[in-house]
Amino acid sequence: MTLGVASVNCLGSRINTGGCTDACSAYRRPSFCIMLAGSCKLAVDGNEVVTLNAGDFVLLPTTPAFTISSFSPAPPIHLDPNTIGGEGEVRYGDQNGAADMRSLGGAFLFEASDPALLVSLLPLVVHVPGSTRLAQLVSMVGEEYVNQRPGQELMLSHLVGMMLIEAMRSTSSGTAPPGLLKGLGDERLASALKQMHAHVAHPWTVAELANIAALSRSAFFDRFSRTVGVAPMEYLLSWRMALAKDLLGREGLAIAEVAERVGYASTSTFSTAFSRHFGQPPRQFIRSASPRQPEAS
Repeated sequence: MTLGVASVNCLGSRINTGGCTDACSAYRRPSFCIMLAGSCKLAVDGNEVVTLNAGDFVLLPTTPAFTISSFSPAPPIHLDPNTIGGEGEVRYGDQNGAADMRSLGGAFLFEASDPALLVSLLPLVVHVPGSTRLAQLVSMVGEEYVNQRPGQELMLSHLVGMMLIEAMRSTSSGTAPPGLLKGLGDERLASALKQMHAHVAHPWTVAELANIAALSRSAFFDRFSRTVGVAPMEYLLSWRMALAKDLLGREGLAIAEVAERVGYASTSTFSTAFSRHFGQPPRQFIRSASPRQPEAS
């Protein structure tokens, strides 16, 4: 499954003094923000309120509805994120006076047919306090977006990819919520996860994966489920189905070939699993999917 960055939009913003509360409806595209100066409060639906300070980085993999505010009480102003964008700076709250905070951020698209598996395993909010490396990368993204030089699309794709990797590294810590990245941050689970990804067609068993992780079967199952958020075989099924969906969206691949690539010796067994997972059989999905060329891994 390819996870290149297809497009990027960047935007500067600031909150002015005198009290400000801006509520944005759900955007649903991945977005990011680095705090350049000052501080503010960020409240994302379904998540605790976060205080952002200068140097902090925030990644919202799905950008649900959120509220950004100063520390002074103020009536909320509702905004449509789809109408905010493009080059330049947006000022929230009072349009005059000194700013409580300044930030640089943007939104992007994954170049993949189904990035939902990765996104579903990421935290709702990735908050990285005071990251110099991320600040440098976001600054480079902003400069590249504004300058409109040859090769801009490729540069933006690589810079945002580096930015995502750096941000995701922070979510593998012991305090991170359950997810793929926390699993990769666990040395023993990482060994099993890497083998599952590298050899997705292998007929894995929990006992075999536990052996790779140097854990007992029960200890591995409990540790994997607690850390990644799903049971080992459930994760493997989801990964296989995500890869299958990506492969079926490409021209020239027969269903039998796709089934074999993701670990199914029988086309009928694969079709049944695909139908249960996505609500439609592979052949119907192929008919409904728009043709596209194979992508680089």
